[in-house]
Amino acid sequence: MVTNKKIIAVIFGGKSAEHDISIITAHIPIIQSLTAGGQFDIWPIYIAKNGSWYSDQTMNDLEFFKKNDFENYLSERKKIRLLFDNGLKIIWPGFRQKTITIDIVFPAMHGTFGEDGSLMGLLRMTNTPFVGCDIFASAVAMDKALTKQVLAAENIPIVPFVWFTKYEWEKNKNDLTQKIKKLKWPLFIKPVHLGSSIAITKIKQESELENAVEVAFHYDDKVLAEESVENLIEVTLPIIGNDELQLGGIERPLNKTGFFNFNDKYLSNNKKSGGANNQYSEIPANINDNLKQQVENLGKQTYRLLGCSGIARVDFLIDNSSQKVFVNEVNTLPGSLYYHNWRKMGVSGVDLVTKLVALAEERFQKQKNITYTFHSDILNQIGGKKITE
Repeated sequence: MVTNKKIIAVIFGGKSAEHDISIITAHIPIIQSLTAGGQFDIWPIYIAKNGSWYSDQTMNDLEFFKKNDFENYLSERKKIRLLFDNGLKIIWPGFRQKTITIDIVFPAMHGTFGEDGSLMGLLRMTNTPFVGCDIFASAVAMDKALTKQVLAAENIPIVPFVWFTKYEWEKNKNDLTQKIKKLKWPLFIKPVHLGSSIAITKIKQESELENAVEVAFHYDDKVLAEESVENLIEVTLPIIGNDELQLGGIERPLNKTGFFNFNDKYLSNNKKSGGANNQYSEIPANINDNLKQQVENLGKQTYRLLGCSGIARVDFLIDNSSQKVFVNEVNTLPGSLYYHNWRKMGVSGVDLVTKLVALAEERFQKQKNITYTFHSDILNQIGGKKITE
């Protein structure tokens, strides 16, 4: 049946430690809300952990990925081919080859190759509109150390930190340890390019440092050591928009652990909750008006400084004693779009994804007005001897 609906491809999965979280985000709320809205035809594009690409309408249902044998099912299916030629086409090879042209891509890939700007760069080169942050914002925000350096350059408050690569750690462990010891302890040791609080360790003494660093290096080749904010109030602020920004509710996790870790974010009573675990969060956060104003202003400033568009979430650390507010990091693809937060603020899942698609189209139209090529006669003027050796 041929329809006039635009076709949206939701890309998720991928070769990332956040693979499973990506599956949840793709379905709750993206695919479910796009389906409920009825305005678009949705094609799921799933990238397996081995990097193979598949697409099948049965993948629009989250239950498909809960089956124990779904990977065996995939092994029996033909991988799709992608044609990037002034747009994106999905091709199912075979005797009766099927081709579908995608109008808009809705990325739902967390972590490596998706959230780090890789996918966005591919889509930009092929002239395909997509939802969410563009290349620069995605690449910078994915690197926690680089994010802090950009923020510091604009005098946005951050906590003191030290970053280093695996090569540097192996060659200069003693020097780096001395540098790290000068920070105010306790510390957090983090992989620079990983989200969902995976492989983050809080350490209180030097004897714990080496093991925490090794855990982080298991997932990344660049690691960050940063001061812990004691008397901590941790809050987060989701934002949507390109030029005109709309703020979600300032949210405070009410976790019982030392920091908002993977289990606090995604698990409740050992069951996945579909995005942030709002059972343990407070929306809006119970903070005073001065702190609220600082968070909102710094959130908008950070969003614009990094060049975010579509959607992002800015995370903050507040010292409850000094009332100082620090920007911690920026997430350009919040888990499940933080739709529980937007719903609390009166924005339904359908309204949220529809708005994000409209923002993607708005940005795409603006980019079409930019000239990316330059015509010259330089090739005809180049001469001289050929290089022969």
